[in-house]
Amino acid sequence: MVSIANVKYLEPVTLRQWFSQKSTNQGSQFLVVDVRDSDYIGGHIRSGLHVPSSRVGANCSAILQQMKDTKADSVVFHCALSQQRGPSAAMRFLRFLSDQDPVPDVNVYVLRGGFVNWQQLYGNDQEVTEGYDPTIWS
Repeated sequence: MVSIANVKYLEPVTLRQWFSQKSTNQGSQFLVVDVRDSDYIGGHIRSGLHVPSSRVGANCSAILQQMKDTKADSVVFHCALSQQRGPSAAMRFLRFLSDQDPVPDVNVYVLRGGFVNWQQLYGNDQEVTEGYDPTIWS
């Protein structure tokens, strides 16, 4: 049974560390899935996959396949604030995983504070943020 207890929150500083470890091939692989809709403006987390929240259910197989292709063992969902769409997407993906046979061994996270928090911390950090427009966030 999949429950909200299966959703773990990931601090932005931890995700930033994962990027640093990934660049030196010391860390595990991960996939970031941005589920913002019309608010997908002003930048995004580098190498993230954009799947609007209304399309997550239809794209669970594609998300899992991309994880397999990149040998990612963790997926991090986020929206603007990660209060509704991000957690909902993570739960939907967890339910999808629980229906697989065998159930994949995947860590599912929600980025705490979403992109709003991320851009405050790392918006100008081009190693981890792409397309950042600070005028949108001021």
